[in-house]
Amino acid sequence: MVTLLNTVEDTFARDVCRDHGDKPDELLEILHAVQHKKGYLPDSALRTIAQALNMSRADIHGVVSFYHDYKRAPQAKVTLKICRAEACQAVGAEALIREAEVAFGTKLDAPATEVALEAAYCLGNCALGPAVLVDDDLYGRVDIQRLKHVSMKHREGQTK
Repeated sequence: MVTLLNTVEDTFARDVCRDHGDKPDELLEILHAVQHKKGYLPDSALRTIAQALNMSRADIHGVVSFYHDYKRAPQAKVTLKICRAEACQAVGAEALIREAEVAFGTKLDAPATEVALEAAYCLGNCALGPAVLVDDDLYGRVDIQRLKHVSMKHREGQTK
């Protein structure tokens, strides 16, 4: 049996759109909800959202590609966002990034399966740099030992 790509529907994405009244002006909230549940935004979800909101897939793609927090592929179990703004750089963020790349065996902003490292530009924690954001948890005065500890706790499902 042949299934056309345009007919594949993501039921979770459809339910989220319905919960938001199928309103195009709630696109960002819809995308966040789908990504939160699935961990990324699969093609089937984007097609479903476009259809439900009566928007073109190009419009949806434009929004998803504009905001760097939206992910189009499965992500690492834990993503460590390390602040690279000036205040954090002044207290060792660049050295922390180099140490983290060695410790976790990955590069900044490169795909990873276990622990990913991402650059962030000002996490609003300037007085306590270097700052790191993991999920919704903000950490200050992070060194490599604390970064390893935080990573392990988040991988185990524990926080702070």
